[in-house]
Amino acid sequence: MRFEHLLQVTDPGNPHMPPMSRSELWRGLLLRVESPDRFPLGPDRCHVRPGASVDERERSIHYGALHFEDVVKLEPEHRVVFKPEPHEGAVPVGLAITIEEPAPGGLFLRFIYEAPPLSPEEKPLQGYREQAWLENDREMLRTLREWQHEGRL
Repeated sequence: MRFEHLLQVTDPGNPHMPPMSRSELWRGLLLRVESPDRFPLGPDRCHVRPGASVDERERSIHYGALHFEDVVKLEPEHRVVFKPEPHEGAVPVGLAITIEEPAPGGLFLRFIYEAPPLSPEEKPLQGYREQAWLENDREMLRTLREWQHEGRL
């Protein structure tokens, strides 16, 4: 299963879209990695440990009674890849977030969710899952813009 979408972050030709630098956007993505519980739709708790390299983090994430582990690989100012460990009760869904800049100053975030093939029982729920992921990603970007406006990025 694969679900992909793109969110526009900046548009130099649109005066109604506030500018954001690549480094501010990257700092915001790092907050999603290291402090996801600060985001409105984030987990209840998250414990972050150094991974096998300087550009890797290992996390323990808690959403109520649901607990899982993941490894996050960082490609500075370019990509964040979340790789969940298999856990009981849910299919692990990987996520890659890539910063794209097709034209100078025009930043986008590409989100790619990947998981093993769905079972026949899970297929009817996939549309709801995709809508939830899309809304979570939009909410993350709204939060980053708010934090940028407040000088917190």
